[in-house]
Amino acid sequence: MAGGTGYRRGVALVVAAAALWSLMGLAIRLMGDAGTWQVLFWRSFGLVPVLFFVILRRSGGKPLTLVRATGWAGAIGGTGLVFAFAGAIFAIQSAPVANAVFLFAAAPLMTAVMAWLLLGEPVRSATWAAIAVAGIGIFVMVREGLALGAGIGNVAALLSAAGFAAFTVTLRWGRLGDMLPAVLIGGVLSVAVSAIVIALSGEDFALPPRAVAIALLMGALILGGGMASYTAGSRAVPAAEIGILSLVEVMLAPVWVWLFLGEGASAATFVGGAILLVAIALNALTGMRHRPPPITA
Repeated sequence: MAGGTGYRRGVALVVAAAALWSLMGLAIRLMGDAGTWQVLFWRSFGLVPVLFFVILRRSGGKPLTLVRATGWAGAIGGTGLVFAFAGAIFAIQSAPVANAVFLFAAAPLMTAVMAWLLLGEPVRSATWAAIAVAGIGIFVMVREGLALGAGIGNVAALLSAAGFAAFTVTLRWGRLGDMLPAVLIGGVLSVAVSAIVIALSGEDFALPPRAVAIALLMGALILGGGMASYTAGSRAVPAAEIGILSLVEVMLAPVWVWLFLGEGASAATFVGGAILLVAIALNALTGMRHRPPPITA
């Protein structure tokens, strides 16, 4: 009974995280004309204290011990997150939210390919088939994006997905079972890198108070709260099932911007997105029968 309760709680936490993350596109849209690096700076400024507090509680008052324990894997993975976070923000600013989030969803398939190339992890036949099908969906969306003048946004979305995939592969390489310390490193690096870029480019750190409030809330609640919920829930839910549950983010994100801002997307976007999501869902479903061995120290 306890195990069943833990599983149901884990599912609820993962779904809650996906629902929170689905609000990201709407929040960025509501920030108006803020630049990519300004959004990243203030969002990361809201993210870091939340993650630090969560890690502080989990570590029994020794958060830096957990952070240092990530070693090079944490540093490299955190660096990858800087590019993933910045790419995601730019993609949402430059393309319809539906395009961006559908392309973000390709990250698990990119992870499989990177893990195969860099770590020698085998790729199942079903995953190769899913990658081929997903490629068709991505092609449909990118071609549509080029026609609509949003091609650079679609490319940024794919680069962001690749960044998240690189982060995941780095965690596996470092055999890190907890992602939060590496995400904290990514948040700190995001603050530093975005501050340097803003200073060197002559941009202004200042934004309207409303935009700053949205960015801080985005980092603290949407991203930070979502990460805490996701990592807590993932302990009780198999990875393949997490892949299915996380699609809630992809399904809800276009709904929020349509409901509150009237933003839609082309038929080609939804056709390509549907093809991509089917490929990801089938890969995850078949993966439930072929669970990889657990990561061991």
